[in-house]
Amino acid sequence: MEYWKVMIADDEDIIREGIKQCVDWEGLGLQVVAEAEDGEEALELALHHTVHIALVDLNMPIMHGIELMKRLREQLPGCKIIVITGHDEFVFAQESIRLQVNDYILKPAEPKQLMQVLRGVRDELNAVRERNQHLQQASKQISKNFPLLRERFCQEWLDGNLTREEILEQLHFLQLPLERPELIGIIRWRWETHPSGMGEKERQLFLFAIENIAAELLETYPKVFFRDAAGLIVILLWHEAGERIMAGVEAAVRCHLKIAVEVGIQPVEGEMEELASSYRKCRAELAKEQPLSPLVRRAKQYILEHYSEYGLTLEAMAGSLQASPVYLSRLFKQELGEAFGTYLTQIRVRKAAQLLHSTEMSIHEVAERSGYETQHYFSTSFKKQTGVSPLQFRKGVLPGEAGRDNE
Repeated sequence: MEYWKVMIADDEDIIREGIKQCVDWEGLGLQVVAEAEDGEEALELALHHTVHIALVDLNMPIMHGIELMKRLREQLPGCKIIVITGHDEFVFAQESIRLQVNDYILKPAEPKQLMQVLRGVRDELNAVRERNQHLQQASKQISKNFPLLRERFCQEWLDGNLTREEILEQLHFLQLPLERPELIGIIRWRWETHPSGMGEKERQLFLFAIENIAAELLETYPKVFFRDAAGLIVILLWHEAGERIMAGVEAAVRCHLKIAVEVGIQPVEGEMEELASSYRKCRAELAKEQPLSPLVRRAKQYILEHYSEYGLTLEAMAGSLQASPVYLSRLFKQELGEAFGTYLTQIRVRKAAQLLHSTEMSIHEVAERSGYETQHYFSTSFKKQTGVSPLQFRKGVLPGEAGRDNE
């Protein structure tokens, strides 16, 4: 059992011994670890033992009790202080209150009263410890999910949905530089040119390998890696010298993975809330194509905001965008190369894959977050796209091994 440490500071031996004898310390979860007969000794012992509770007499030699309490407040701010004194004077009581003393007891202290006061102080310490444990657990959970939180934030930032104040707040919370990046880098791997048998799991493994190579090359620079809605690897760099390193990513990937990637680099211009403009320029330059039409761009944004709604349809989206479903469908496929339904499924499966990889959510929760009404429908759709079930994907089973992994 972990005891709270107590110090008794009083210049009279008989008083210290009386306090020790009249309290059931073990029953309260307390332990007297130090006794002092003057204020200077009391401060030294309190700091040495890092005591949690100090019972302090005001009238002590060398260092007065009030001065001792001031020093304890400065050097052990979490220490609970109980004043036990024969000085029933208003001025001392006032000073004790100012120093946030937990209680004030006059000599001779009655055992029942002292036990009651100590029990209350112990309960306060227990409550603080429990709160701190919850906060530490929450902090660990947040730290564990930092990559996912950063990805979501950066995607919102690139979508142009955040104000300057919101951006600064998120940058501070996610421990990123409090300014706009110097560069945006985009890595595109045309995985569709590889054999058609390549499944989602293999594709994800290659993408992770590409990210790791780029991360190693950029190790000394402040940065964030994440995937955008199209599956492109986006890198925000807070150091302009990273441009030279980014230029070498393509050769490094080709050397280590024997695949070809394309790397786009775009200096960031304007205010931090205008980051989306630099991102679009980088993508357009990398793709060697004209930017999307406003309607298709709005449609893509609508899907990103509503893909988690299982009732999402082309007609509903067209209605919200005040466009003809037939015209929107034709334009969507013409500019993106995919029909609405196929594109929506790809987005949902990609988001589900990210959740399966980076969180401990249940399959049912992932299905709901990805826009599927039932877990069965989600599993069927996911397996059709990737070649493995959601559980197999989480376990790291490759499509060719799926038949050997019975769920």
